Amino acid sequence: MAAYGLYTHIASNKVRSMLMLAGLFLLIYVLVFAGALVAEATIRGDGSVDFYLRAAWRDLVVAFPYATFAAALWIVVAYFFHQNMIDAVTGGASVTRQEQPRLYNLLENLCISRGIPMPKLKVIDSPALNAFASGLNRRQYAITVTSGLLQALDDREMEAVLGHELTHVRNGDVQLMVIAVIIAGVVGFFGELFFRMFTNMSGGSGSSSSSSSSSSNRSKGGGAVIAIIIAVALILLAWLLSQVVKLALSRSRELLADAGSVELTKNPDAMISALRKIENRGELPGATSAIMELCIDNPREGFADLFATHPSVDRRVKALVQFAGGRDPGPLAAPPDAAVTPENPAEPVPTQLPPSLPQTP
Repeated sequence: MAAYGLYTHIASNKVRSMLMLAGLFLLIYVLVFAGALVAEATIRGDGSVDFYLRAAWRDLVVAFPYATFAAALWIVVAYFFHQNMIDAVTGGASVTRQEQPRLYNLLENLCISRGIPMPKLKVIDSPALNAFASGLNRRQYAITVTSGLLQALDDREMEAVLGHELTHVRNGDVQLMVIAVIIAGVVGFFGELFFRMFTNMSGGSGSSSSSSSSSSNRSKGGGAVIAIIIAVALILLAWLLSQVVKLALSRSRELLADAGSVELTKNPDAMISALRKIENRGELPGATSAIMELCIDNPREGFADLFATHPSVDRRVKALVQFAGGRDPGPLAAPPDAAVTPENPAEPVPTQLPPSLPQTP
């Protein structure tokens, strides 16, 4: 569904959310079929490919209600506890006005100016410069920022970042991104499960075979090998489909959120300055790739930028300069390797030793 404005973008996100939930069930059915194919090939090693395919299909029909229930249960658990999972991975903690008055007041002013319900505020104790929004309904919406971002940005820049994340909430991008995290978790779990099962199976069967049994397996086990290859291909297909789901998030959502921030703050220069400070400084070491895709900037680029869910900072700044009249100060210098602290101040290293004093009695 193409989006040509704010309201069509919101409607498009709702349709995509429904399609992605339907895609989650489809991916689980594909993974169950692949697992049944591996199990049939392992238990009965002398059948044909057609035999294994028919047997795996019968197993899928039997497991269909259980797989559907498991997928629905995963969605229910993720719906109520996804924020707890994100906080457990990132270390985010809720803060109040007394704990973070500056941050709380900036967000509250933005919400009051547009009549938007106030989301929860969370802070991650990390030197990284990043922020993200999460939640699936009005009671769950939360905006999380890092302590490094609070220290690095001034009030204007911090307000622009909060406006960016608040626009994600207004546009319905948050639900779409959280569902993508849920799908990525399901595919990753089943993929690792099948990988471990396949590794254990191949490791256990290799040492106990003799020369005579190996010759008979070559003559009668060709169908099992092909069935396992098909199962591995299906698992890879499910992974690729999960990547396509992430691409369905559309990079334009970040450009629209930047524009929404400018519309809220009336200050394109602050958004540009914030992006330049955040650029290549937002890596959260303990966060998964799915969580990094929630952030305002994702420094983890996909293969040849093929699977990147964020446009480059240069492209985002160029759009703000072109359409919002902002001014670009240019990329900032890369951060030094060693951090400068009050206990370890930066001092110039002398290039040579001073001349020695003459020896006198």
